[in-house]
Amino acid sequence: MASTADIRNGLMIRFNHDIYEVVEFLHVKPGKGNAFVRTKLKSATSGKVLDNTFPSGAKLEEVSVERRKYQYLYPEGTDLVFMHNQTFEQITVPKSRIEGVEYLLESMESDFLFNVDDESIIKVEIPNFVIQKVTYTEPGIKGDTATNVYKPATIESGAQVKVPLFVNIDDVIKVDTRTGEYLERAK
Repeated sequence: MASTADIRNGLMIRFNHDIYEVVEFLHVKPGKGNAFVRTKLKSATSGKVLDNTFPSGAKLEEVSVERRKYQYLYPEGTDLVFMHNQTFEQITVPKSRIEGVEYLLESMESDFLFNVDDESIIKVEIPNFVIQKVTYTEPGIKGDTATNVYKPATIESGAQVKVPLFVNIDDVIKVDTRTGEYLERAK
């Protein structure tokens, strides 16, 4: 059991018959009244974000989590197949359970969070940044490179990304998988 003093970003707790990850928290000590902790919780199963306030000293049921690296192998219908690099165990995961699935390429490693108690998958985390080649984009017009204008581009994984006008086909770019934003040209 954990208390509100143990709350931190990334903490996994069991709350309302579901597993939630603490995304944001704030300890509040008003001038009058008791202290409390305001939290933003994200459901590990549905992805819904919930605002909740815990009174100071409240007991929380912490979920034991183990992180393991798996390599993406191939798609299989609406699922994706991953393999553990040491044991060669293969796992099939629905695409809907993975955030940023459109940035996955074959042989890319991802972190799997497992509930230690029942060995169920809580969450699949792909890398925060990917470096991929631009497979298609319209050519930029000479002289428009100084403005802050973006154009659509398709990268190796098939995802659509907004890129500056100076980016061309076969350029290698770095993309943030959490927001889908272009960051820079890769060397």
